[in-house]
Amino acid sequence: MKKWNELPLDMQVEEVKKYYKILEKHKGGLVAKRIFDVVVAAILLVLLSPVLLILSVLIKLDSKGPVLFRQVRVTAYGKKFRICKFRTMVENAEKIGTQVTTKGDMRVTRMGKLLRGCRLDELPQLFNILTGDMTFVGTRPEVEKYVAHYTNEMKATLLLPAGVTSRASIEYKDEEKLLEDAKNADEVYIHQVLPEKMKYNLKAIEKFSFFEDIKTMIATVAAVIK
Repeated sequence: MKKWNELPLDMQVEEVKKYYKILEKHKGGLVAKRIFDVVVAAILLVLLSPVLLILSVLIKLDSKGPVLFRQVRVTAYGKKFRICKFRTMVENAEKIGTQVTTKGDMRVTRMGKLLRGCRLDELPQLFNILTGDMTFVGTRPEVEKYVAHYTNEMKATLLLPAGVTSRASIEYKDEEKLLEDAKNADEVYIHQVLPEKMKYNLKAIEKFSFFEDIKTMIATVAAVIK
């Protein structure tokens, strides 16, 4: 963890300090979390390399465009990074729609529907974990336009790297359905969905422990299978 006076100025507020003090008490758990991330991500990349190759070929055959989707997101301390995912939408999808996906979104490809259903589109994020921009369990990384709407308390989620999964991700795994009837998906997401997801994310910091992370990963696998 960075020292308090090394945090970005907009994070040096009382609302964030509460969560900072909680994490300060779990430095050992944070070290274990990082070691686990590096070791497991490296092992999975080796074991799943044939799967990654096959999915890459199928994506390329299914629709025009690159195999990977790269987008600027925000992680710990407000750092910007390029998330790495398998492409599940048509080429240049961001230019023809909102940055959140709604149910029945016509931009999603046939292969994309399959990947999203099994969350296999997240596999390339193993590379983001190795570089330290992401972790297995943590607040999902948002694009800058949504981070700009964070309240002071929400900024506490930036004390840790962005995650591949979280309790909020499990509870809102059908998020697309919540936005399907929205006239303005961005507005609904910013003012209704995001605040509710953040309640789970902030609660996760309050209850932080390495073993809670493991429980969340197991719950994620169970949710995908279900």
